[in-house]
Amino acid sequence: MDRTQDYMVSSLELHLFFARIMKEHAFFLKAGFLPPNAALARESERLMREFEALLARAITLSNCTLRRCVLDAGEFFTEFTDCAEQKTQCLTGIPIDRELTARTEKLESCRGEGGPRVSQQLLCQVRQLNREGLQLVNAIIAFKERLLSQVDSCRVFTANYPLLIRHILREARLYREHLMRLEGMSRCRREELRDSELFWNQIMMEHALFIRGLLDPGEEALVDTADDFAESYRRLLETSAAANDAAMCRGNTLALTRKFRDFKRAGVEGIEACKIRSIILPLLADHVLREANHYIRLLEA
Repeated sequence: MDRTQDYMVSSLELHLFFARIMKEHAFFLKAGFLPPNAALARESERLMREFEALLARAITLSNCTLRRCVLDAGEFFTEFTDCAEQKTQCLTGIPIDRELTARTEKLESCRGEGGPRVSQQLLCQVRQLNREGLQLVNAIIAFKERLLSQVDSCRVFTANYPLLIRHILREARLYREHLMRLEGMSRCRREELRDSELFWNQIMMEHALFIRGLLDPGEEALVDTADDFAESYRRLLETSAAANDAAMCRGNTLALTRKFRDFKRAGVEGIEACKIRSIILPLLADHVLREANHYIRLLEA
């Protein structure tokens, strides 16, 4: 691909992954608020709807432009996503635009060896999408920062862990960093590959901690397995931080993340089938599975 094609494809793939992640963050925040925080719940829903609109536009622009390996990675949707959205909507009473998942499932990859055809109109639309996406991600970052401050000072109660709010705040900042790089507002650094592995290892470790904390205490075997994954990622983080080259640990990281992905997949199946006792929403289970699939694709690249 030439530089223009790469800009367009990278932009659309970024939005298809992260705009969905952001709208689900807003959903989980809304679901965790109690009646005294109705204003925060309304703000969460507004952000969720705006990210749904951003994702809808990205889907419209994406057909026959994406890489096959990315479409097949399971980071935009999985075989569980539609059912997870349906069950989560029923459990929470919060409407979810499931048509976005149906439309994403129908996307086709770019055909031909030369890469996707880029018209001036399409290029302008993608550039506008990036600029509006940047404004929107700045808005959700500001909301998460404000919420975290309120939770840390005990002015707001939420069913979401303070660490989870920090976790989703870091992911929003990563989305912004990628958008700024695409728009020439920041430059690639030599440490980028190593930083990416450190970032996602921490995300995976925290996923394991959240899963452990949201499982019913009676699910002792699953709690122990989640705890083992958290400890394995903690050791990887310590090793990677001390290494000069992140590639030194990549083989171990990939093997561990594949195992964790399989654990998450079994978790989604068990939660959707009501065979695992937990306070994990089906959509949250599918959400963390997609993030593991995304990380595996990055490690395999």
